[in-house]
Amino acid sequence: MIFAINTSTTQFSIALIEERGNVVEEYLISPGGKNFRAFMPAVHSMLAYIGSMSEDLQAVVVAIGPGSFTGLRVGLSTAKGIAYGLNIPLIGVSSLEALAVQLPYSIYTLCTIISSRRGEIFAALFRWDEEHKLTRIMEDKSLQLKNLGSIVERPTLFIGNSFNDQGDFIKDLIGEKAFIAPPHLWNIRASAVASLGLKRFFNRDFDDIRDLVPTYMRPPDIRPNPFPVLSEKDVFSIQG
Repeated sequence: MIFAINTSTTQFSIALIEERGNVVEEYLISPGGKNFRAFMPAVHSMLAYIGSMSEDLQAVVVAIGPGSFTGLRVGLSTAKGIAYGLNIPLIGVSSLEALAVQLPYSIYTLCTIISSRRGEIFAALFRWDEEHKLTRIMEDKSLQLKNLGSIVERPTLFIGNSFNDQGDFIKDLIGEKAFIAPPHLWNIRASAVASLGLKRFFNRDFDDIRDLVPTYMRPPDIRPNPFPVLSEKDVFSIQG
């Protein structure tokens, strides 16, 4: 099984998937504010569910950004704790690419966006090729939401992390070239993060636990980080 984490957005999620891609369990949590206090209880709950099956856990996959500074630190630290404690591989994947894989086989260019701060967003462009493989056509970019039209040259399907804040605005801004993904898809699912990591797992394309860092793309907000992360003691406790 693969354990997957997304904390790059304020609506965070964790998931377990099997090698064939079947979702075993998934939590998608909207905390109602910019905090991650419900994250560790969710992680502990899922690890308790694994229990004696922890030997079946083969890798940890984590979204490394861009996205929430606090969230990325919490998620990656937790992923490293689990991977180190269980001596299993760690794989970091793009948060924006995880959004793109939630819209398989679209005939349109895909634009994925994640809120940043003060009207800014992170965005990237993708497309599905003739062999149904997802191809990146623009690297992650930070820009003002109001300037999103500057990267759109053709009919484009949009998906982001907040339908209420982004969906209607994008439609009004871009006009006829904008197609909007259904509202229920407008959040990064940990199962999508896991699906990206699964391909790398089979190719044995793992990240170095010491070197993997978040993709921030801008200077951090200076503020304390009071949120706990999973310790090795927590991880070992699931082994009984």
